[in-house]
Amino acid sequence: MKVKINIDGGSRGNPGPGASAYVIKTPEGKLLAQEGHFLAHCTNNHAEFTALKRAAQACLALGATELDIRSDSLLLVKQYLGEYKIKNQNLKDLIGQIRQITENFKAVHIQHVPREQNKEADALANKAMDAKHDVGCPPATQTQPAPGASVPAPQPQPASPAPEVQPQPAQPAPQAAKPAAKKTSKPKKGPQQLNLFDGF
Repeated sequence: MKVKINIDGGSRGNPGPGASAYVIKTPEGKLLAQEGHFLAHCTNNHAEFTALKRAAQACLALGATELDIRSDSLLLVKQYLGEYKIKNQNLKDLIGQIRQITENFKAVHIQHVPREQNKEADALANKAMDAKHDVGCPPATQTQPAPGASVPAPQPQPASPAPEVQPQPAQPAPQAAKPAAKKTSKPKKGPQQLNLFDGF
């Protein structure tokens, strides 16, 4: 299954409180998952790379096989492709984790897009920063097997024998019930009180 992903991340203060966000859709535009994750203290670059990592993890949970990733961070795209060096050790560790995850997919495409084409992920990241907690909806249960996962074949169930029918003894004909004796009661004076619990 091929999916389209938009990612974004930011930090208010750089470093400071920030958030990472991703939006995953089918090529036809059907929304599969979207999340904004609040980060108490981070840099812009750390938030961007965290967004990529969480998006890849979500795609793995969805059973995706091919990723089409779009980011408005040219630095992230160039560093992921190996065209720019990564000096920060924390980012080096993070990109190493991302590469381990993306090895599970048949193909991973990543490209830089203008900010105008990344509005949904940007809005989600800002929403998480404003709320100071995670927002959005995580991926649902896996719709397809994860890449490389083996699916056990269904085991045939033995047919259960048909139940034996036992002959039932003839029942005597029921006797006619005697009519109940009518009870006479004196009419009550005044209007009768309705029972509020009738029918319950």
